[in-house]
Amino acid sequence: MGGAIDIMNYAPFVAPGLSGPEYQFEEFQTMVRTTLRPLLRDGVVTTQWGQQVVVADPPTEPDPTLHIDHALAELDRTGCEAVVLACLKMWSYRSHHQLIMDMPEEVVAEAVQQGGGRFIGAAGYNPWRIDESLRRIETFVREYGFKYVYFHPITFGMAPNDRRCYPLYAKCVELGIPVGLQVGHSAEPLPSDVGRPMLVDDVAIDFPDLKINLSHTGWPWTGEYISMLWRHPNVYGDISAYFPKSLDPELVRAMDRQLRHKVMLGSNGMDFQRCQDELEELPLREESKRRILRENAAEFLGL
Repeated sequence: MGGAIDIMNYAPFVAPGLSGPEYQFEEFQTMVRTTLRPLLRDGVVTTQWGQQVVVADPPTEPDPTLHIDHALAELDRTGCEAVVLACLKMWSYRSHHQLIMDMPEEVVAEAVQQGGGRFIGAAGYNPWRIDESLRRIETFVREYGFKYVYFHPITFGMAPNDRRCYPLYAKCVELGIPVGLQVGHSAEPLPSDVGRPMLVDDVAIDFPDLKINLSHTGWPWTGEYISMLWRHPNVYGDISAYFPKSLDPELVRAMDRQLRHKVMLGSNGMDFQRCQDELEELPLREESKRRILRENAAEFLGL
């Protein structure tokens, strides 16, 4: 197959019911009143995966039911060869000692087994449960074929170079898998300064054999994001969470020049067909588009 690779999606792509309960938390309620306001209409949120949630309702339990046929049909519809399914762990900055999201690796493992190679498992990491997280990562990599770890340090109020994150990086090197980190600001009301891309500098230097994906473009610190991908051979980046037409022009120029071998396309659960269409319309050389659509992600993931 030679279709595009979606480097940044989540477990609800195959189990939509895993998404929704997070909108009963204050962080997500604030987000849909501000940065993601179009998602909220008449008190009802429609998630990226089509779930409708009444924000004022009491919290519900996630539904892990798989919809494999629907997910595969969606991949076919959008010409997507494979999709990364991240098991996101998000900590409530306001309601401490509680995870807003704890997407289960078990659900993604079942999808990977049924997906014929089109679903790529990405385990999560909880820096408050280091030993447990590392054991689970090793289990799902060695026994279920996961190829990646995606970690959202901002939600834990940690910078990527916080030493509580270093056991994760060492484990990824041991297992021979890459790691993804959200950088840039957070759409939720979380302290975003820990998301500055330059804070990955120490990590890239301390772990030269670890491939690192800086997710979500690093905005508003676009220059730092470009610097990290340009200077470090082991640092890549995806442009998920933003439709390509809205990308910073400085980043678009770099995508066609010094970063053409480093940038990857991701949907963040948004319309992947639109992501591809808008990428095609950017002023990029065909070689750059081809690499961003598929080749860089295949290299990064070792496919």
